[in-house]
Amino acid sequence: MTGIDLGKWLALGTAVGIEIGRDSLTATVVRVRPWGARILGEITLHGFREQPATEWGATYAAFLKKLGVAHLAAAVLLPRDEVMVRQIALPGVSNKDLAAAIRFEIDSLNPYSEEEAVFDWARIGKSSTVLVGATRRSTLERFQTLFAEAGVKVASFTFSAPAIYSALRLLAAPADGFLLLEEHGDELEIYGESASRPLFSARLDGSAARARNLAVAELRLPPETEPAALHDALPRPQAAPADFDIAQAALSYATALAGTSLLPPLAVNLLPREQRRSSSRLRFVPTIALATTVVLLSGAVLAYPKYADRHYLGALQSEIRGIEPRARRAVELDRQIAVARNRTQTLDNFRRRSKEDLDALKEATELFAPPTWMSSFQLTRDSLTIQGQAEQAAALLKLLDSSRQFRGSSFTNGPAKSADGELFGIHAQRQGVTP
Repeated sequence: MTGIDLGKWLALGTAVGIEIGRDSLTATVVRVRPWGARILGEITLHGFREQPATEWGATYAAFLKKLGVAHLAAAVLLPRDEVMVRQIALPGVSNKDLAAAIRFEIDSLNPYSEEEAVFDWARIGKSSTVLVGATRRSTLERFQTLFAEAGVKVASFTFSAPAIYSALRLLAAPADGFLLLEEHGDELEIYGESASRPLFSARLDGSAARARNLAVAELRLPPETEPAALHDALPRPQAAPADFDIAQAALSYATALAGTSLLPPLAVNLLPREQRRSSSRLRFVPTIALATTVVLLSGAVLAYPKYADRHYLGALQSEIRGIEPRARRAVELDRQIAVARNRTQTLDNFRRRSKEDLDALKEATELFAPPTWMSSFQLTRDSLTIQGQAEQAAALLKLLDSSRQFRGSSFTNGPAKSADGELFGIHAQRQGVTP
């Protein structure tokens, strides 16, 4: 049985998906079985930011109660401009070491401070790419407070990319490479997948043609690729209310679909674990726990003789495997730090060169003031060569050696008498410059 087939049979439940818009909330309730999805209801709460939370919360509660799902906790889709979405390629990193690797990278992935950032992550399918979502703690707390005041139970705060990814795989496998567009007010929601990039998600202003060209380039899809509508790619509901518009509710529908699976293919939840509210899937926990216990006990009885023989050797090998990755990571980190330090020093030295050259030029100009004049001026990183004319050229050597910029001056030719003074050529070493 493939992963998609297993996911199809785990798609068994009812869920609420809520999309937070600019001035409205859209909530969609979906019931899913392995053979299809049904829309139980959909509601849009306009002007929720201006209304008291208790007022629109009562409307929402009445909506759920009417459908008989008042016990459900919702999956909430945060506004896209409130979430920083990044992807990291971590080839060769095992699932066991993934959390440590992401924490090492997280500071460079978002503009927030460590105390300000709230983030979560998940590996995209079986690829080496990890999807990371981050938002401000103050933003998350603001919405938590708002929904708590409204009496809305929340199971997760997420964003469009993992919701769409999971919804597309709920009942069937999507195509290998595709591009989806959906108009969202005056913006376009873009989503796509390809062999070179497992996931691409963005929201843009502008024309659909511009959005398509950008997405095709990012995904490295064939230039002739044409986008489909997001709502057409989602599982077509077997039943829905007469006034349900799947195009307008595509994101809340996708969020609800993702919430119905016991094991969603891509789950990113920005809500802290201790604050997540459970939903109706808890009724499966006793059965699953009992079945798991029976399987484990049966397996233990059958496997115990071999386990006892291999226990000691396995423990030794486990210790060795546990130490080796940490040692390799330490060596690699030292190497990366040394490379970064050398690059930083090189850039600093290169940045100082322009100022040092200008300072040398300024001092030479001040030293060779009229009536002395220069016909040739050659400045390198470590030396100065001058050709010119002066009334008394011999005094110029002492003048150069007394400066802060030059030393070891000597004539390369001359001094030679001329009609207006003495012609000279001087070579001097620079001092106090960066190599």
